[in-house]
Amino acid sequence: MDKVLSFTRGSVPLLISMPHPGLNLTPTVRDGLVDEAVSLPDTDWHIPRLYDFAHDLGASVLSAEYSRFVIDLNRPSDDKPLYAGATTGLYPSTLFEGDPLFKAGQAPSEEERASYLEQIWTPYHDTLRNELDRLRDEFGYALLFDAHSIRGHIPHLFEGRLPDFNLGTFNGASCDASLAQRLEATCAAATHYSHVLNGRFKGGHITRHYGNPAQHIHAVQLELAQSTYMDEFVPFHYRTDLAEPTRAVLKALLEDMIAWGREKYGR
Repeated sequence: MDKVLSFTRGSVPLLISMPHPGLNLTPTVRDGLVDEAVSLPDTDWHIPRLYDFAHDLGASVLSAEYSRFVIDLNRPSDDKPLYAGATTGLYPSTLFEGDPLFKAGQAPSEEERASYLEQIWTPYHDTLRNELDRLRDEFGYALLFDAHSIRGHIPHLFEGRLPDFNLGTFNGASCDASLAQRLEATCAAATHYSHVLNGRFKGGHITRHYGNPAQHIHAVQLELAQSTYMDEFVPFHYRTDLAEPTRAVLKALLEDMIAWGREKYGR
């Protein structure tokens, strides 16, 4: 297995997780994809580039290298569904539009998928857990920001058009309420964008599993509409004209998150 993740350690108690920008495929997955999936349309495109200012803020950054079509790092290892209704699992079998992901009889075997769990999913989550523990040990608390993006209109997954900024805190269970309120206010101040807190996307496995305010670990997911920074269809161009204003809001969110932690914990 090639390099499965990228990780840089920062100097402030904030970890940014990026589980879905990966483009690498195993040979079995690559050869088995239907034609409509070859362009990897369900990728969280350009997320590392969109957040490349995070290093200057002192944040730790963890990013996946393998596509979610191999294994979805934001799903639990037991593949228990996270959302009612249409969704995708630990080993996706359909595209976001509901169409089959693999040609008939060409999906990875159970043995191959078990190797993906061991060699891709587990190292990512081990790194995430270890870094959160390190931050909490050093600072007394840890902040986790799980960064995602998605096309704004996918009828199979949700009705209507998605707001631009979709904050998720698992209905308040994954972070302190005052942090969620602060981040929502930051989104509201960006009046040229729409936003929602705990709408269709309330936070996936990473937010739900690692966020634990009682243990001083506060997790927030952001599902960002891709129309705010890129062309949503092939060839998925990054749009600097769209991205720069969006990056300003993202930077404000992360700065507010860091400031909130310092105010609450005194460091």
